Order: sequence, then structure tokens, then C-alpha cells
Amino acid sequence: MTERDTLPDPRPAGAPNPPTRAARIEHGETVRRRIPFDALAEHAPDRDRDPVGLLESQAATRVPDLVPIRYGRMAESPFAFYRGAALVMADDFSHAPVTGLHTQLCGDAHLSNFGLFATPERKLAFDVNDFDETYPGPFEWDVKRLVASLAVAGRVNGFRGKQRKRIARACVAEYRETMSYQADRDELAVWYSTSTPPPYRTSSARSWTPRPANASGRRSTNPVVATACRRCPNSPPWWTGSRGS
Repeated sequence: MTERDTLPDPRPAGAPNPPTRAARIEHGETVRRRIPFDALAEHAPDRDRDPVGLLESQAATRVPDLVPIRYGRMAESPFAFYRGAALVMADDFSHAPVTGLHTQLCGDAHLSNFGLFATPERKLAFDVNDFDETYPGPFEWDVKRLVASLAVAGRVNGFRGKQRKRIARACVAEYRETMSYQADRDELAVWYSTSTPPPYRTSSARSWTPRPANASGRRSTNPVVATACRRCPNSPPWWTGSRGS
């Protein structure tokens, strides 16, 4: 292949050309006129909604022995309930105005479903780490769930109303600015983009004390447990080790 040769078009025959940036902007402005910001803030759930019934419908396909444990953990705090009630929130969203701008959603984009990953370049990247409820849907559903999770977590942790409002606005602003920045980049640049966390300091390894799971079955948050315990004893239904454990 010479410099003048052109690469073959990888798209299937008859596939439409992707919309230009100008066309996408125009479409977004059309949607904005039809569904203004104020409309997206509306919350008018169905009067006959049944949150418990929705959770029970999910429980029908879960391991029966684990369902009471799940409910017990959800009852610990408003944020714990929020984490486990993605279906309830999605049901509320389904009765509210939507932009119609669909993407592949995380489906459960609360703040605890984001974390750090090690890249092949030996760097840390910050991104979504939970995909078991991913599904196509309006992009704003993920944004709403993330921002609401910050508000709920802030309330549980004693943040004042003004603080929670400031945190929520900062989250939305960061999302808006990042999307605007990525929209000007090509596909490969977006694909390989990462969000690098700020420098952080870890505690001394000598201060770590391995702890087993407690009586409620909650896993230890201590990072040394995984390496200190070569074998973990079976403690069903919370933990079932591999053969020979």
C-alpha cells in the first residue's frame, strides 16, 4: 500500500454516515427546546407505585438465602437502601420527561460504583466499576442517579444542605465540561482517555490489622486480608470458599 492508497471503509455497505458535530449540536438544541432543564427536574412518580413490590420482583430471581441478607444491609442507612434500589429509581424515571438521547447506561451510577483501575501503562485510572445493570437508556438517568447519590450520602454523613447542594452542582458541572471537551476529540482519543486521580498517601503496612468478616457477614475493608489469608473458612451463605478450603 502506497501513501496515496486509501484504507477501505470498515462500515457495512449502506450504513449511514455518522452525524457531524454541527448536526449533533443542532439536534441537542432541538431536544433542549422540547425538554428544557426544568422539565428534567420534575419528579412525579406514579401514585400507585410499590417500591417493595419492585424489590420483591427482583428477589424472585435471586438466591433465596441471600435475599434477607441483602434487605438487612439495605436497612442500615438511607444510602445503603439507595444503593440497592436502582430498580425503584428507574421506575420513577420512567414516569418523568426524558431527552430521548440514548446511550449504553451504567444502570446504577451511584458514587460507590466508581473506583480505581490499574492500566497497562502502570497508571491509575478512575472510572465506573459496576456493569451488572447496564442497559440502553436516556443518558440523563445515569447523571441523575450519580448526583442524587452524592446528596443522599452527604445527608447520611451530616453535611449541611448548602454543602450538599454545592457538591451536587460541582458534579454536574464536571460532567458537562468533560462531555463538552470529549465532543471535540476523535473516537480513539475518547476511547483511550482516562481520569487520573490526584496523588494520595497510603497508611503504613504495619498499622494494618487483618480482620475476618464480622457477625453480620460484611466483608472486611482491610486490604491486607486478601494476601494474609491464604484460605478463608467457609461461612455460608456469606462466603463459600473454593474446593479444599
